[in-house]
Amino acid sequence: MSAVARSVPAPPANAVVRDAHWEAKLARLRARQLPEQTLQICDDLSARKQLEQAKLEAARCRMADTEDQRTANPETERAEAALASAQADFDAIALELTFKALPRPVLDGLIKRFPPTEAQAEDGDAWNPETFPAALVAAAHIERDGSGAVVEGLTEEEAQGLLDSWPVAESNALFAAAWQAQQIVRTTTVELGKG
Repeated sequence: MSAVARSVPAPPANAVVRDAHWEAKLARLRARQLPEQTLQICDDLSARKQLEQAKLEAARCRMADTEDQRTANPETERAEAALASAQADFDAIALELTFKALPRPVLDGLIKRFPPTEAQAEDGDAWNPETFPAALVAAAHIERDGSGAVVEGLTEEEAQGLLDSWPVAESNALFAAAWQAQQIVRTTTVELGKG
């Protein structure tokens, strides 16, 4: 070992502490999970209506409790139990599709893969509205089995089939759920005062 290598001074103690602090923070930043958006689909109108009515009744009871400054009320307890039952019934028959935010380079690449036609671009489209929605739905869809493990989900062809066969409002809701997963913001900014 040369004399030069042995004479390199140790870094200052505060730099070592800062590095450890920064490494811990960076590890947490890198470990964050991508946000998810879930679309619930329920074709049973009576179950949907029962759930909505139960939500309204529970909200009415809670509001009355607040106005009357009550903490416990048998009517509210019954309404809460009815809401829990209606929610369980709804959840048992509803289907869910979950969509996960894509890392920025993946989403950018997907958009570049489906550029708008010249006419679409003139209309202000950032991507091809005929082909991009199915690609995004398939790319963002995340399916889990009963144990929570991620399994194979929708293909582009399957997504296009759903988008084409569903009514317009539901087709739009499917794409919107996949797009909204890309738009979820879990950050805030703090303005520091001058001083």
